Amino acid sequence: MNAGTRLTLDLWHPNCWAIEATERAGGGVLAHAIYDTPKTAPESVNGLFTAFGDTNREVEELLEEIRASDHAGEVLELQERFGRARDAPGNVVREFFLEYDPDDMVCPTLLRHGFVHSAPVRIEDGREEWQLCFTGERSDIEAALDDVREDAGAEVSVVSITAADGAADRTEREQRLDTLTPTQREVFEAARAAGYYEWPRGCSTRELADQVDRSKTTLLEHLRKAEAKLLDP
Repeated sequence: MNAGTRLTLDLWHPNCWAIEATERAGGGVLAHAIYDTPKTAPESVNGLFTAFGDTNREVEELLEEIRASDHAGEVLELQERFGRARDAPGNVVREFFLEYDPDDMVCPTLLRHGFVHSAPVRIEDGREEWQLCFTGERSDIEAALDDVREDAGAEVSVVSITAADGAADRTEREQRLDTLTPTQREVFEAARAAGYYEWPRGCSTRELADQVDRSKTTLLEHLRKAEAKLLDP
């Protein structure tokens, strides 16, 4: 029996409120689950999502962009969390339900062509990151992706591809890196590449701040938060 293949896809598709909102605002969205309800199906579905970002203002601006999208219904923020937020990147997280048109979803197209998602979808900077398992033969993946591109009007590129026999399991370091906000990850990776953590240091704090185009104070704040997440037991 074919064990399947794991992939990470970078994806854009039209008429997506989350893609539109994250193109215009900072932060990002995690898509957890979709629910059909007797009152709304098949005209609409309800989804559970987490908005995340570096600051309250960033997340609020993102939610405002979501509310303004022609492809999004009412945003219903949750007072009691489902527990999904703790796995989200970012210093600030807010969970919400949102009703929208199932015709705007790309998930059914992916499923129809053999791609089963295995983790929450992460949307940032106007792009979606999908972690998937392909149920067919590995040699058929590219043809299946072409079908997705055509049927959904999507732009799709493969970020990674591995066998689904355990080789694709993410390391603890990779999982911890995923808890960083985009800004925290940017400055941390820049610091590592510049030799900031080497002895003697390959660059000064001021040089690193200039490199990532941030003030020294802001840089150190992002680095401290990133280090705390990466070093906590």
